[in-house]
Amino acid sequence: MADTAQQLLSILVDGKALTPERAEALNAEALNSDVPLEDVLEKKHAVTEQALVQAKAKLFNLPFITLSGRAISPDVVNLIPEPVARRYTLIPFSFDAKTNSLAIAMFDPLDFQVLEFLEKKSGKTVRPYMAIKSDIKAKIDDLYTQNLSADVSAALRETAPAGVKTYEAGHLGEVIREAPIAQIVSAILEQAVRLRASDVHIEPQIGDTRVRYRVDGILQERLALPRGLHDAVVSRIKILSDLKIDEKRIPQDGRFNFKMGTEEVDLRVSTLPTVHGEKIVMRLLKKSGGVPSLPELGLRGIALKHLESNILRPHGIILVTGPTGSGKTTTLYSVLAKINSTKVNIMTLEDPVEYEIAGVNQVQINPAAGLTFATGLRSFLRQDPNIILVGEIRDTETTELAIQAALTGHLVFSTLHTNNAAGAIPRLLDLGAEPFLVASALNALVGQRISRRVCPTCKEEYVPEGAVVADIRTVLGDLLPPEKKVVLYRGKGTLNGAACNACSGTGYLGRIGVFEVFPVSDAISRLILTRATMSEIEKQAIAEGMITMKQDGYLKVLEGVTTLEEVLRVAQD
Repeated sequence: MADTAQQLLSILVDGKALTPERAEALNAEALNSDVPLEDVLEKKHAVTEQALVQAKAKLFNLPFITLSGRAISPDVVNLIPEPVARRYTLIPFSFDAKTNSLAIAMFDPLDFQVLEFLEKKSGKTVRPYMAIKSDIKAKIDDLYTQNLSADVSAALRETAPAGVKTYEAGHLGEVIREAPIAQIVSAILEQAVRLRASDVHIEPQIGDTRVRYRVDGILQERLALPRGLHDAVVSRIKILSDLKIDEKRIPQDGRFNFKMGTEEVDLRVSTLPTVHGEKIVMRLLKKSGGVPSLPELGLRGIALKHLESNILRPHGIILVTGPTGSGKTTTLYSVLAKINSTKVNIMTLEDPVEYEIAGVNQVQINPAAGLTFATGLRSFLRQDPNIILVGEIRDTETTELAIQAALTGHLVFSTLHTNNAAGAIPRLLDLGAEPFLVASALNALVGQRISRRVCPTCKEEYVPEGAVVADIRTVLGDLLPPEKKVVLYRGKGTLNGAACNACSGTGYLGRIGVFEVFPVSDAISRLILTRATMSEIEKQAIAEGMITMKQDGYLKVLEGVTTLEEVLRVAQD
């Protein structure tokens, strides 16, 4: 046993998980206290769980598998009953029909009695893999509680021996309305609501169909469906969305509602023909929950003050900038909800209308019918509006109309796809706007991104390396007092040795905005008139007190709201 412990330490040292001195001290402690080395390593938190398991796998010449983020087909999971998986901490993850071999991730793959039992139980040749205990437990909780396995197995029994049935177009609807296909689609949507997903991707691959969920802006692969079910699942969704089932050559768009308990979501469905079949993306828009307030979005301090003072002005343009998916529309909805009253006529022109706000006249553009941002905005001006929201400024005509509306006594809100707030001004000039009109019409500019929040359930604090501290102090400058100690926070993703249920082991739960806001002052107006560059405008805004997106993100990192990695991912120049 002592030799095994020495070999394990040697592997950990070779892999840079331990220094030779630390390894020697831990070995001495294990020998003196007559405690197994593994227990000493865990008690002292000397190495990560993954490093220890990988070292053991190398020691015993076993393959190591990472289960986190890996989709496992329900028909593979069904080969081992849930009580067996829980009792022995294992989960099957792959089956090769040609060799009749079943790959199983195990906490203890050296238990030969269990291996023999599994081969008898499944009737397959078992290939054991070593995996992290918390990973296995998380997968067991995830897959056996999804209730998808039984649905998929039932669907498989209904398919032809070849794996795919040929349905007549006229009778396909009758087949797919029946369980279990309907149950599979329902279970996929229920999982999306439980995970707080914003999008669901159903993607045909060469061997199977994968289902991915976008949670807090990041895609997670959660399920693999047998390829034979793909057409039936797609057709079920098409029927729900009122799309043409037999049209598979061109993209289609539709929508339907889904209710789970008290929660109701509006789903925008998009189909796209790919080389392996039709891909479906469903965007989930919650009907309940209301619009968040500006402070709830992450606006505070001088940025919030500048925005609130400018949205109360009677006319002018306020632009929110950022890439697709950065939360611009949500910010505008929050602004409208704040200023909405019976005394003003608010009109919006959107693509699409994502949330319905009581008392606001919302219009969805329809280019096929001739209703574009430009034509809609032209009509709006004859509707006696006080406040106008234009979903996006994307062409010269819309730019000119928005500026004219602002100069003739209307408050106009819109969005632009630029990297930061200052970049909106050169972009407007590129779209053909005259500098003197832009200088007169613009009230304020907002730049934003969305970063994930640290999970409060598995949150822990740590002291960063010196180089990280130096970077934070350089970026924040006077915003961070020299005497303040820098302590950061992160989500562990685990709790009591198992994956954190609150965040599904990701370490993040929910999202928060990272902002920069500056009003268009006299000095900035003069820069616009001279067609100044984006960097010159940004430099002037900073001189006037603007906190940049990166600074705002770093302040939220120090408060434990998000992590440094998230801010650098979304707000790094």
